[in-house]
Amino acid sequence: MSECIFCKIIAKLIPAKIIFEDDEILAFYDVNPKAEVHFMIIPKTHIESMLLLQNNHQQLMGKIILKANELAISLGLKSGYKVQINTGVNGGQEVFHLHVHVLGYKG
Repeated sequence: MSECIFCKIIAKLIPAKIIFEDDEILAFYDVNPKAEVHFMIIPKTHIESMLLLQNNHQQLMGKIILKANELAISLGLKSGYKVQINTGVNGGQEVFHLHVHVLGYKG
C-alpha cells in the first residue's frame, strides 16, 4: 500500500507523535484534533475498512479496543471518551486504512 498515508506512518516515512506501538498496532495523535485529546489506533496490517473485516481479525480488533481504553485512561480521559470508526465513503472514511479515533476531554 505504497500510497497509504498510515502505511507510510507505520514505515516511519512520515513522522507522527506516537503514543504506543507493538508488532500489531500503532497509536498516535491526530494531526487535526477535534478534542483536547484525540488519537488514533491503527492495525499495522493494511485493512482498508471495517467492511473488509473477517473472523480472523477478531483478536486484533479486540486488542485495538482494549488498548484504546487503556490509553484513554492514561491520557486523562477518566470521565469518558468517544470511540469512532468511520467506515467506507458513506460512513465518512477519508483515509482508507482502518483506524479507530479516540476523542475526549480531561476532567
